[in-house]
Amino acid sequence: MAAARIRVLIVDDSAIARDLIERGLSRRPEIEVVAKASDAFSARDKIVLKSPDVVTLDVEMPKMDGIEFLKRLLPQYPVPVIVVSAVTTEGSQRALEALSAGAAAVVGKPQAGDRAGLEAMLNELADAVIEASKIKLKNIREPIAPRVHSTTQKRISDRFVVIGASTGGTIALQTLIPSFPADMAPTLVVQHMPPVFTRMFADSLGKVSRVKVREAQDGDALEQGLVLVGAGDFHMRIVKDGLKYRVRLDQAPKVSGHRPSVDVLFQSAAQVIGSRTLGFLMTGMGRDGADGLLQIKNAGGRCLSQDEESSVVFGMPKEGWENGAAERLVSLDRAADLILEMLAEGVGEGQWRR
Repeated sequence: MAAARIRVLIVDDSAIARDLIERGLSRRPEIEVVAKASDAFSARDKIVLKSPDVVTLDVEMPKMDGIEFLKRLLPQYPVPVIVVSAVTTEGSQRALEALSAGAAAVVGKPQAGDRAGLEAMLNELADAVIEASKIKLKNIREPIAPRVHSTTQKRISDRFVVIGASTGGTIALQTLIPSFPADMAPTLVVQHMPPVFTRMFADSLGKVSRVKVREAQDGDALEQGLVLVGAGDFHMRIVKDGLKYRVRLDQAPKVSGHRPSVDVLFQSAAQVIGSRTLGFLMTGMGRDGADGLLQIKNAGGRCLSQDEESSVVFGMPKEGWENGAAERLVSLDRAADLILEMLAEGVGEGQWRR
């Protein structure tokens, strides 16, 4: 018996955009577009009538914008929602608000007339629909109020934290990063996101955190009290530069289907920093980061995966657990405490507990 297709509702106030998205998604045999809607009220009715598995949503709509629609929709009809938004400063800010309101993922719209960009966006959206159809809706939640930590463990300055996340990661990171102390070990984060969105996301994290948070730029030094978020569409690697460590950004081919890729960051940390690395693989679909986490373990570093209960999608962290890389599965509300404990205990000192 053939597997049931993923039923999709497309919500966009532009008839042209609705038709383009429908044609793009319909090329995938596992996807069926069951309805289209031009505004939130029509979308609500069609959700009730058609029971879609996934909704694609434009945030800029008449009558009721996508953010308000999400806030009203999800408590009553919990369905994975993928936001399709313009890759502009304003569009990125609205998309981040949508992610905070419970959207599963965001896909950037191309510039008008960019045929190659349109094709890439439709492929990315189809992948996101397939990924979103597997989400555990019970785990789409507001960020947990972060607990503020303080530390005088100055020895953590010679240790480094690398973090990878995808679906559900924006909300999870809004819990984790604000829990870090101002003198946190140098930290690098890869969150699967389009360009511009990563800068806006880093800025939003910085406003609620005691550590400094910003989007990484090529050549940035890794410093205590600084969190660097990988830029969209660029891989982020760690390199040694004299007595300092810096990040290098490049547009080499995608790895594990992503750019930035968690595997690229983790593998560079294992090779360049080795046993002084602590890797944390968070919520997300697929297996990006699992191989890199194993390399960190093999280099003598410490490794964690987020647990299933607190993950929106227990894909990436599960792969990092099942391949033997992660020494523990950790809940989101416990993660900051455990990371700080491990940094204080020592990285690469044979303290595995698996």
